[in-house]
Amino acid sequence: MSILVDDDTRVVVQGITGGEGKFHTGQMMEYGTNVVAGAVPGRGGQEVEGVPVYDTVSEAAREEDANASVIFVPPAFAGDAMFEALDSPVDLAVAITEGVPQQDMAKVYRRLGETDTYLVGPNCPGLITPGAAKLGILPGNIFSEGDVGLVSRSGTLTYQVVDSLTKRGIGQTTAVGIGGDPIIGTDFVDALELFENDPDTKAVVMCGEIGGEDEEEAADYIAEYMDTPVAGFIAGRTAPPGKRMGHAGAIVSGSGTGTAESKIEALNDAGVPVGDTPEEVADAVEEFI
Repeated sequence: MSILVDDDTRVVVQGITGGEGKFHTGQMMEYGTNVVAGAVPGRGGQEVEGVPVYDTVSEAAREEDANASVIFVPPAFAGDAMFEALDSPVDLAVAITEGVPQQDMAKVYRRLGETDTYLVGPNCPGLITPGAAKLGILPGNIFSEGDVGLVSRSGTLTYQVVDSLTKRGIGQTTAVGIGGDPIIGTDFVDALELFENDPDTKAVVMCGEIGGEDEEEAADYIAEYMDTPVAGFIAGRTAPPGKRMGHAGAIVSGSGTGTAESKIEALNDAGVPVGDTPEEVADAVEEFI
């Protein structure tokens, strides 16, 4: 099994006529993802990569039985694109766009709480169930089918850890890049809950970074609710105090939380081994399985 995406996922690409949308539509289809439609206002009736384009996500979902969307829309319009996805019949929306204004995301987040739709992102690489489907920009060739789930705030770190796992012969059920912005949809706890309820996920890797309190909250969840073993990695250990790193969310608040040390301590207290390198994370996973 897997979480969020599988062989039955039918994808509509928002922004499919743009350069990024068109390129990654081709990459997703080459991987085997069932891209059934595009959605771009005013471009209905066109085709991209042999995929029919509709004016709205709702129309695309109805006509092509789509149940997921991937958003490749410029930052100024990404908030509206997410609203459109949340107001459509799709169960999952994946927002790849970087630089979405936080005031727009605050409105999207409020709307998200009124729906049953999962939103992954924004500013994320997407997610992949190896051998079934990838939604986003992840390099499919480094992933392999298996029984380890992965959730990460960092795209590049995701690739490093997955590469270490795959080289050990450790495959993945699903890998989810949740994004590093201060306001996102699906967070660590959401993903961990899904993995805990997936009978085929035998272990989970959680990759975090300095800034915010998401990792500490995830540690509390792991300690109280998870039987599935979890291994961790925290990026930014050598960052200068108060330094903003690559992600907008990677800002240490100065409240005693948000530092690499506080996150590692919280995870260790929850029984989560935290590796110093991706290879050490793979070592921990090998012991689990």
